[in-house]
This record gives sequence, structure tokens and C-alpha cells, in this order.
Amino acid sequence: MRKIVLEGILGTETFASIAIFEIKISTGYCIECDFEENHLCGFMNRWNPNVNWFVGGGNIGNSQSILPKDHTFRSEFGHYMYVDSLYVKHFQEVAQLVSPKTLTPMSGCLSFYYQVQQETGIVFTIYTRDVNGFYEELWKADRPTSNDWLLGEVDFSAPYPMEVIFEVAFSSGKGGYLALDDISFSPVFCSNQTGTSFNPLQASCTFEDNFCHFYQDYKDGPGWSRIKVKPNAYRPGDHTTGTGFYLLANTKFTSQPGYIGRLYSPTLPENLQYCLRFYYALFGFFKMRDSLAVYIFEENHIVQEKIWSVSETPQRVWTQAEITFKKPMPCKVVFLSWCRNFWDCGIVALDDISVNLGSCHSADIPPDFPGECTFEKNECAFTLHPRNRHGWHRRRSPTPTSYTGPTGDHTTGVGHYMYIEASNMIYGQKAQLISRLLRKTFGHQCLTFFYHMYGRGTGLLNVYLKMHGSKKEILIWRRRGEQSISWLRGLIEYTCDKSHQIIFEAIRGISIRSDIAIDDISFQRGPCKEMEETILQSSGYSADFNEIEY
Repeated sequence: MRKIVLEGILGTETFASIAIFEIKISTGYCIECDFEENHLCGFMNRWNPNVNWFVGGGNIGNSQSILPKDHTFRSEFGHYMYVDSLYVKHFQEVAQLVSPKTLTPMSGCLSFYYQVQQETGIVFTIYTRDVNGFYEELWKADRPTSNDWLLGEVDFSAPYPMEVIFEVAFSSGKGGYLALDDISFSPVFCSNQTGTSFNPLQASCTFEDNFCHFYQDYKDGPGWSRIKVKPNAYRPGDHTTGTGFYLLANTKFTSQPGYIGRLYSPTLPENLQYCLRFYYALFGFFKMRDSLAVYIFEENHIVQEKIWSVSETPQRVWTQAEITFKKPMPCKVVFLSWCRNFWDCGIVALDDISVNLGSCHSADIPPDFPGECTFEKNECAFTLHPRNRHGWHRRRSPTPTSYTGPTGDHTTGVGHYMYIEASNMIYGQKAQLISRLLRKTFGHQCLTFFYHMYGRGTGLLNVYLKMHGSKKEILIWRRRGEQSISWLRGLIEYTCDKSHQIIFEAIRGISIRSDIAIDDISFQRGPCKEMEETILQSSGYSADFNEIEY
């Protein structure tokens, strides 16, 4: 059994208010509608000064065009939506009817009935629009004027949140209308074929256990090695946890001029839009050209298209790359590392590859309560303690002091994170970052975050739980001293039967080389699926890759 909770939170304005009305739960899909009820199934007209969608039928006589009877009941008392050219003043005036947003993946046949009466051109088009406003044409009418309802059908796939937009464009105001009724959806495609299934997990990998479904062409030799850095404060670890496995190319075993390493993904179905995300890091001394490139190989391996490459000076930081692509044939993603010559043959690292449906520009569905924060836009729901408001800072670059702090954030490598600047603090000074008031947990909850504690003088990072109405701060996690040059993952599993707050407290160490940073905080219901790995300190710096475990 499930419950739906509608929660309203008033703002700070004196006259703030929230109202709801006409709550109704119906069977079927949210993009279906016969327009017989006042709520119009959540469809909305996008207002235009001159041309708009109106409700027709029901013995409504507010248009000078000859409107049809509805399709549902074949009666003048039934309802439909229509657009009239009566008030068109400019060329290509557009009216848009926008469906509710799809929130779960769906694919099948979208059908509807429409009727056109025109003296000059009316362009009737259906689009999909993702949450960032990117349009894609789905269907366009090509039939002439009809005095009866025409059936329109189109194969429709919504693997990620999107809206369906019914758009009518008039080239003049010389009369004519378009009417729309009985929008419906079937999970079976219009051609009675099922859609091509795709599981994003099959084309994603963190390389913690193995290569997943990725593989290499050993005709070229094993160009990519799966490695793990031994516990060492001065050698960057993987991106996933800071202590796990990742892939490495152009190592001392393969760094020969002309050497090529190819990593192939599993086959991806055709005619779907994909978002490829991965993290890479470059190690070397000179600017590297095409040391890492991404190609699309069509299934027959005849067509090979380069869709991304990197040419930059090594930064020794995990950087995120995003690529959106769509192909008419089944294809594979290929990560190619090329040791062009001695000068363009630095070490290339690769980790956390993911392939998802939809555009990389599309925002994801909002996270479940209590949520997450990457600090990319602001501090989210976290605030500074009133007594140390200058302790935590939001930053997007290496920290000012050398030999301490991160060189980039954990989220993308070029984004924002929160940190304390030790040079502005005194030994033992505290800085607290406090979450908003969180509701009580129903069972276990997992708090995940990434922390960076690098520098000989690093102090402490504590995490406290504070119950509402109590002054006591309960310590639930602690790290002391220098941990690693990498971002490390912290995991805290806890329960609390009262409203509470989470507090991140950083304490300045014995020297200015004690910057502490945090990033990518998230809360998830249920117990933590993994255990946090404890870091053992190394005795010092090593100039080669002897710390690597193959």
C-alpha cells in the first residue's frame, strides 16, 4: 500500500499562501484525455496574445468557425480542444497545448483524433520537450481538409521526463480551425511491435569488480589495465570511492609510440537518444593531443565516427565528460587511447562510465527526500553556524595554499565544493555546516558524502546528529589528520525517530596546510549498500606507479 503526501512549506513573505483543489486519481496514463472534465487531465494551453487552444463542444458557441461535434460521444454536448484562426494577426502564429510531464519511462503508440477546416495553410505538429526545453519533432499532419475526425498515430518513447506538445501554426487569419480529441496511449507500438529494450546498467561500469560488459580487442593488445592504487596519501585514487579500481592506459607496459588501446561497450539499440558520461584524468608533463578519444562504431564496423577527444595539459584531477548521441543503427561506444609519440604519451585514467537514455541536458527527476547537494548552484539547504559564518567557503578551483586542499571538485572536476581555508583560521578553530531540519527516519537511512583531507597539518572532520529541541550534538562519524590526495567517500548509516539536523564540523589543524573540503552530499532511504573503506597512511611520496595494484 502506498500513500501520497502533499507537503506545503510557506516562504518568508508575510502574505505567503498555498492552495490546492480538485484532487483526482484516475487509472491509465497521464497523457490520455477526452477533455470531458474541467481539469482537462492536466493539459495546459501555452498562452499567446492572438491564438490559443479553447474548450469546444458542450453547446459552446464562442467561435465563428464551423466547429464539429466531439469524437468521444459524437455529440454537440461532448467536449474537445480547438484552435481558431479568427484572431491571427501575424505570419506563423502558434498555439501550443502541453501535456502533463511523464515521470516514468514509457514507450508505445500515441493516438489521437483531429479535424481540420482551412482556407489556407494550417501546420499541425506534435513535439516532445524535455525538462530543459529541448524540442524534438514527433509527427506532422500531411492530410488535406476533412469534415470528419481523422485518426493520428505515432510511435512514442519517453525514457526520461518529457512533455508532449500539440502545436498549430497559422500562416494567415483567413479562417479555419483545428480540433483535437481523445488522446490515448498503448504500450504496444502502432506497428504492433514491442519496443527495443535497453538496460542502462549493461552499458555502465565503475570497474570495482571487473570490466562489466566492456571488453578489449586483443589484436591491439591489452591497452587498458584495471588497477587500484595502494593506500597512499600522494597518489590519486579512483573516482568512485577514492580507494577502488579504475582503468589506466599508456602505462610503462604500453607507452610505446603508435600503441593503441580500444575499450568497447556492449551494443546499444538503434534510434534511441543516449547520454554518455564518464570521468577521465591525465598524468604527464606536456599538453596531450588526442590521448583519449571516444568513437561510435556502427554494428558493421564500417562507419566509425569520432564524437569526442581531449587535448589539454594534464591536470591530475578527475574530470567529467558528457556526450549526447543518437544513431540509426545498433552501435558501440569505443574509448580509444593512442600513444602518438613520446611527447603525446601521458598516462590516461578512465572511471565511472554510464549510459542513460535521453539528452545529457535533461535534468533528472528530483531526488527523493531528503535529497542531495553538489554545491554547483549554491549551498542547497545547508547554512553556516552563526558564530563561525566565515569558516566554510564555496569554491570552484584549487585552494590558495599549496600542498593542501583539492585541485577540483568531485562532481565534475571543474565544479564547486565547500571547504575551510586554514590560512584564515587559527589552530583548533571550528567551522560548522548545518543542514535544514530533516524529518524523522522510517528505518535506516544512508548518508553519503565525499571528503578531501590532504595536507601535513590537517585537523579533524566530524559529522554530528542533532535532534530538534535538543542542544546535544551526537558524534556519528570522524576522520583525523591527512587522509589522501583523492576525494574519499564517506558512508554513515543512522536512524532517528525525531526531526533532526546533520552537522559537518571541520577543525583547523596545526598549520596552514590543513584545508578540509566536502562535496556531493546525498541522503537515501534504507541501509548503506556498501561499507566505507578505511585508509591506511603511506610513509611518503613515490615518483613512479609502484603503488599500483594490477
